Amino acid sequence: PAGRQCLLALLPILRTVGGTQGRSPAFAAPPAASLAPSLAGRGGTLCRASSVGWALAFACSAPSIRSASAVRAHSASAARSTASASISMEVAQFPCLSDNYGYLLHCKETGATAAIDTPEVEPYLERLGSKGWKLTHILNTHHHHDHAGGNLGIKEATGCTVVGPKGEASKIPGIDTPVDQGDTVKVGNLVGKVINVGGHTMGHVAYHFEDLGIAFVGDSLFAMGCGRMFEGTYDQMYASLQRLAALPDDTTVYCAHEYTQANGKFAISVEPGNEALQRRVKEVAEARGRGEPTVPTTIRLEKETNPFLRWDSPEIKKGFGLEGSDGLAVFSECRKRKDKF
Repeated sequence: PAGRQCLLALLPILRTVGGTQGRSPAFAAPPAASLAPSLAGRGGTLCRASSVGWALAFACSAPSIRSASAVRAHSASAARSTASASISMEVAQFPCLSDNYGYLLHCKETGATAAIDTPEVEPYLERLGSKGWKLTHILNTHHHHDHAGGNLGIKEATGCTVVGPKGEASKIPGIDTPVDQGDTVKVGNLVGKVINVGGHTMGHVAYHFEDLGIAFVGDSLFAMGCGRMFEGTYDQMYASLQRLAALPDDTTVYCAHEYTQANGKFAISVEPGNEALQRRVKEVAEARGRGEPTVPTTIRLEKETNPFLRWDSPEIKKGFGLEGSDGLAVFSECRKRKDKF
């Protein structure tokens, strides 16, 4: 309670010192205004970054953190186990390139830290330095340059171990440990399971830390969207999204890009009668107008508003002329339409 009161008292200051970003118009201001109330309720902290602007840091004992719209719509419905509640971790989120997000997952108990993908080198090294963390791992989701392009520079600077998808091992710079569906990764005491989410690329993987209630999904699932299929097939991508949709509803989802507002425009075009979607599109527009991020999201919120997880929606089926069709047919048509939108 004391921590919450302290953070709430600092809100006016946080809003004032937010500043603007020189790196990209996609990140014009810190997330203080929209996320501080939810973080206060979950023991989270907002911290000021160095040269890259804001950082979104989550320090939790039993975390299930959501974006502002997710928090307002869906409070946590279940407590974590006693074992998981004893785990102390922090996620630092920061902008990279034009619209990527960089993430660092830190185990407070052991000091181990993992970078989730590497769009750039300097933002990661700067954040590690400002936090006083030592990088022990890179967890790559797929081989695209805006996800693995910083591997070698960061590995050279830190001596970390590079973990990446087995199906793309030959394309992951500096890879040490290939992983695939069902494998386990450890960042100190933080244990994650690997989920194969191929489709955007053939071997794309996600990392699900079940005890923490978080998942890093790369370009497989976005807020109100999914990755374009550059290499995979419709049935492969559909199966991948089914795996993600099967995660607990309160799972916090860290996707790799700030695409939410554009995705919302497509989503509302195919399901205009969805009231939850209507509210979310409005909230996202307001947040982006303030320069605030709309990531992370939750599985629950995506199942309610993301057309690529709503293959059972009667309105979407009717709009596509696919009443009575299975989920694969609906998803495939949705993806085809988004590609031309």
